[in-house]
Amino acid sequence: MASAAAGASICMKSASCSLKQAQAPSRISGLRSVSLPISGKNFPSLRSSKGPFRLQAKPETVSKVCDIVKKQLALPDDTEVTGESKFAALGADSLDTVEIVMGLEEEFKISVEEESAQSILTVQDAADLIEKLIEKKGP
Repeated sequence: MASAAAGASICMKSASCSLKQAQAPSRISGLRSVSLPISGKNFPSLRSSKGPFRLQAKPETVSKVCDIVKKQLALPDDTEVTGESKFAALGADSLDTVEIVMGLEEEFKISVEEESAQSILTVQDAADLIEKLIEKKGP
C-alpha cells in the first residue's frame, strides 16, 4: 500500500488531490487507520479489518509455501491450495502443522519460534511470516 500510495492521485466524487511523495511514508508499521485531508476536508478514516496493516508476501513465496504444504500433506495434484487456504481445511492436524513449519524452515533457511508457529492458520500467514523473518535476518 505504501508503494501504491507514492505519487498516486486520490479522487472522491468531484473533489481530488494528489498525495505527494514527501507525504507518503517510506515504511508503515502498526498502521490501524488512515485519514486523508482532501480540499481541506477530512473524510472518515479507512480502517483495516484485521489488526495492524501489513504487506502481503510476494506471490512466489506464497507459491513455494503452497507447494510445500501440498507435499507435506500428500495432497493430490488437482487439489487447489491458495494463500487463503487454511491448514485445518486441508486436513492438517497439529502434527502436520509442525511438519509444515519444519519444511518451511528448511526451505527458506529460517527459524520460526513456537509462538509465531501457533499463529499460522493459512498459507498466507505462513508466507507473510517467512518474509518478515527473512527481512529481519538480513543479507
